[in-house]
Amino acid sequence: MEALPARARGYVAAVSLLAALCVLPVPRTHAPWWAIALLAAVYASCEHLVRHRFGGTFYPVLLAGAFLLPPPAAALVPLPAALLCRVEQRPAAARRLWRAARPSLAVWGAGAVHWLLGGRDAVVACAFPDALLPAGAAVLVFCLVLSLLDGGILAVTEHVPLRRSWRGLLARSLAPVAVHGLAGLMMAVLWRSPYGPVAALLVLLPMCVSWWAFAQYHRERAAHQATIRALVQAVDIKDGYTRGHSERVGQASVLIARELGMDDARVETLRFAGILHDVGKLGVPTRLLRKDGPLTPEERRIIELHPEYGHEMVRGISFLGEARAAILHHHERLDGSGYPYGLAGTQIPECARVVAVADAFDAMTSTRSYSRARPVEVAVTELERCAGTQFDPAMVAALARAVRAYGWHPTVTADEPTPATTSADRIPSTRTAP
Repeated sequence: MEALPARARGYVAAVSLLAALCVLPVPRTHAPWWAIALLAAVYASCEHLVRHRFGGTFYPVLLAGAFLLPPPAAALVPLPAALLCRVEQRPAAARRLWRAARPSLAVWGAGAVHWLLGGRDAVVACAFPDALLPAGAAVLVFCLVLSLLDGGILAVTEHVPLRRSWRGLLARSLAPVAVHGLAGLMMAVLWRSPYGPVAALLVLLPMCVSWWAFAQYHRERAAHQATIRALVQAVDIKDGYTRGHSERVGQASVLIARELGMDDARVETLRFAGILHDVGKLGVPTRLLRKDGPLTPEERRIIELHPEYGHEMVRGISFLGEARAAILHHHERLDGSGYPYGLAGTQIPECARVVAVADAFDAMTSTRSYSRARPVEVAVTELERCAGTQFDPAMVAALARAVRAYGWHPTVTADEPTPATTSADRIPSTRTAP
């Protein structure tokens, strides 16, 4: 992004001003400058290592600062790392200010709550479990401030409605930040113990090892996702009429899964299922996929083999889980007249019933060689008409509710006028790219 919208710049300026007001009282706190400098240096080192080697953010040092220092002093700890870091995207100044102000406000809020609940005295006295309650409240406030700020920047930069921009941010951050908070509390207690700051810093060693293992897992997952994207792009190239169809089906599947209240892991699985549902077309002759006229019965039988081809292609990708069943059964019909096995009702896996609705919805709302795109409301009405015979009524109702509430504005990298290979950096919420 070469430029930020004016309202985004205003938002960053307001957050930065608020952070500056939080750190102004530092001289009156009589906080030890050597402690602030040491924590800031350790945080800058950890942040550089984690961000550039592993990816992500490292919060234990920030939370240790919130538990050890007065709130204005604790808010100084993240500033050097953010202000001195290299920024790849423009505008660099605004992004640097955002990276500084965001954690600074979160640490100030966490420190203020910890201080008010008597957490500092509990840390000095090494009193357990008395120290856990203030620390837990501080972690909660830390997550809450970060979620509020992140939701705000999402709303002003990507025009996401406010009621959706904060959805899920707090819930997703609580568990990992709680682990960081526990490490930060251990650092603070050791810092105040007779063993001093050196012993406190040793807490970071197992955290770094666990972070490395976590990063390795994510690298492996990224490699799997790159493989999936390559397969999808191969299908898009082979069947040009359905370019972008796989990604849109993945996004529609996510809409349905979220509306049904599925957990994040299943939502991700349904996304992969939608993205890969047509991968078996790689085994179908190109001339059949691109044929303009009607198919003969023999040609139709060949095309109807693509779910089985796709299942064979992905059966070795273990992390796909139930998505493999969706790829195999997404053309089954509720009345048993579908293919490849003629399953009926609840014999059809739930994930396949989700993808079937998403697939049909995108087929109707996209222009093909043999049909023009229908309006979204017309497509939803047609799905509702076929509910109970071809489609699962619960899945159709979920898609109808989601589309009527949020609209249908898919972001598809394959639709962009670029060469055969395209990529997506990050698309949040239902606009996630594989």
